[in-house]
Amino acid sequence: MPTTIIGALVNGRPNYATIAHVGIMDHESISLSMAKIHYTNAGIKAHGTFSVNIPSTDLVEKTDYCGLVSGRDTDKSTLFQNFYGRLKTAPMIEECPANMECKLVRTVDLPKHDVFFGEIVTTYCDNTLMKDNVIEIGKVNPILFVMNDRSYWKLGEKLADAWKIGKQLKHK
Repeated sequence: MPTTIIGALVNGRPNYATIAHVGIMDHESISLSMAKIHYTNAGIKAHGTFSVNIPSTDLVEKTDYCGLVSGRDTDKSTLFQNFYGRLKTAPMIEECPANMECKLVRTVDLPKHDVFFGEIVTTYCDNTLMKDNVIEIGKVNPILFVMNDRSYWKLGEKLADAWKIGKQLKHK
């Protein structure tokens, strides 16, 4: 799963939580499943906004740290250069190669998790990572998370073109 850092304004300051349970619903919608114990949840609910920051592998230590300590006790905003976009209450991380600023659309209250559905309002990306107006994921160098052995991995090489490689079977 891709590892992300979720940002929210909590009690007047930026706070970040490391989350791998993120889903792209469509080109404009995203979902997050966050344990109810996360301090960040309160900021998402209070302001109706959040950010999804995609860290590269050079941020693995800070990314892991954001998942180990609580914003109740530690000011994690000092780890990064913070910035805000159009929504003004969804802090983002300048060092991350890609950031999505989101407006909360719906919250589903599960027994142990809050599932947040958001509309992606704006995406910010380092222009050096773009080709033909599309983000080149290999240049982002995202951190991948594997739950069964609790490890972080790097992305490998491109395997094939989606919606193209399978067409070869149509002719057999």
